[in-house]
Amino acid sequence: MAMVSCREQTVNDDATATLADWQAREAEVKARGSSAGVTRPEQLAGAPGLAFFESMLDGRIPHAPISDTLGFLLVEIAAGRAVFQGKPQFAHYNPAGSVHGGWIATLLDSALACAVHSLLPSGKIYTTLEIKVNFVKPLTDRVPLVRAIGTSIYQGARIGTAEGRLVGPDGALYAHASTTCLIMDARQTQ
Repeated sequence: MAMVSCREQTVNDDATATLADWQAREAEVKARGSSAGVTRPEQLAGAPGLAFFESMLDGRIPHAPISDTLGFLLVEIAAGRAVFQGKPQFAHYNPAGSVHGGWIATLLDSALACAVHSLLPSGKIYTTLEIKVNFVKPLTDRVPLVRAIGTSIYQGARIGTAEGRLVGPDGALYAHASTTCLIMDARQTQ
C-alpha cells in the first residue's frame, strides 16, 4: 500500500471540499430554474452589465443556449469578475483522447468576456475582438468539474481586456487566456 504524506492528504481533503462547494453552487444556480434562451431587448433596457448577470443568476432572465449545449453555466458574477463552471465529458473529446481545445476556449471566452461585460454601463454592449488561449495540461472527463475564472484588466470607453484561468477543484491549471473586447453603443447593432 502506498503511503500518503500529510501534505498530499491535505491537498486531497482541500480538493474534496472545493469540489463539494462547487457542486453545491451549481445545484443552487440550477434550482433557480432559468431556461435557455435569448434575452429580450426590454429585459435589458436600462440595466448595466452587472445587473444583467445578477438577473440571470437569479433566474429572472434566460441563460445562454450554448450553456446547455456544452454543459457549463455561470456560477458567480461580480464587478470585473465572472466564473463559469463545466463538467468535462467524453462528448467533448478530440481524437487524441482529451477534451477538445474548443470546449476549453469557449468556457474561457465566456468568463473573460462576461468579466468585461459586468463593468459596462446601461446602453453599452461588447464583442470579442480576440482571444488567446494557452493550453498547459490535458483535460479529461476524470476531472469532475472545472472553473473558468475571468478578471477584467482594463476597461476603457472602446476597449476592455481581461485575463482568466481554467482550473480544477484541486487547483490544477489546465489553461489560461486573455481577451480584448470592443465596447460599443447598443443602438449601433440594431
